[in-house]
Amino acid sequence: MGHRRKAREYAMQALYMYETVRTPVQELISLQWVDKEIPEDIRDFAITLIEGTIDHLDFIDDLIKRYSKNWKFERINPVDKSILRISIYALLYLDSIPHAVTIDEGIELGKIYGSENSGQFINGILDAIRVHELQTR
Repeated sequence: MGHRRKAREYAMQALYMYETVRTPVQELISLQWVDKEIPEDIRDFAITLIEGTIDHLDFIDDLIKRYSKNWKFERINPVDKSILRISIYALLYLDSIPHAVTIDEGIELGKIYGSENSGQFINGILDAIRVHELQTR
């Protein structure tokens, strides 16, 4: 597994904790809740994803609401919501990562950690954002 995939997993877990039990941001970015040593490059990328996503959370959530047709935002599984949030942050704000890589990683995380249809659901929203939001930037 690549270093960035592991960082995305940590970020997804952190956003899940933020969503479900409102873990404070400082505790999340300390990564003290991870019970093993984390290489610096993984730690740095995970912190970038966590901080950036939370800093832009209102805007990101508005995009999820806009593009999650037939789904109430409140009913989206917290795992899927966490994956969408970090993926949308990366799409919009991390220009050094190709959009296709971000979308593929989001889909894979959904397949691994989400429900049976998570990969497809995440793909639909991320691709719609890529087409409709990133073309105008």
